[in-house]
Amino acid sequence: MAAVAARAGAARAGFRRMFSVSAFAPPPPPAARPAAEPCNNLFVSGLNKRTTTDGLREAFSKFGQVTEARVITDRISGYSRGFGFVKYATVEEAGEGIKGMDGKFLDGWVIFAEYAKERQAQQPPQSAGTPSSGYQYSR
Repeated sequence: MAAVAARAGAARAGFRRMFSVSAFAPPPPPAARPAAEPCNNLFVSGLNKRTTTDGLREAFSKFGQVTEARVITDRISGYSRGFGFVKYATVEEAGEGIKGMDGKFLDGWVIFAEYAKERQAQQPPQSAGTPSSGYQYSR
């Protein structure tokens, strides 16, 4: 009887240990992305798949002169990939566009507007295989 009680106690301790959070440290919080410098080009994310370039231009034109608006679309389906860019005539108008549209609804979805960041130049991948295969191998 004592052996059964001892095994039950050990099982409870093992069960507690299994669900204990002390054995693992939580992952570090993600590093905050540096804010982009103010410019007249805005990055807009959270767009509905059915949002069009004209709809994006119309929504942002309430806050200044939009010189260019573009919804980035999928090559195959033609639907929005969920983000786009809006370019204003001045940086001040772009700031007003962010204040007016960031966190607001467009086509039923909450969108986010921020200053666009400069695109970093990508280096071509170094491959040992054939250029079209995408696989690397050594002989």
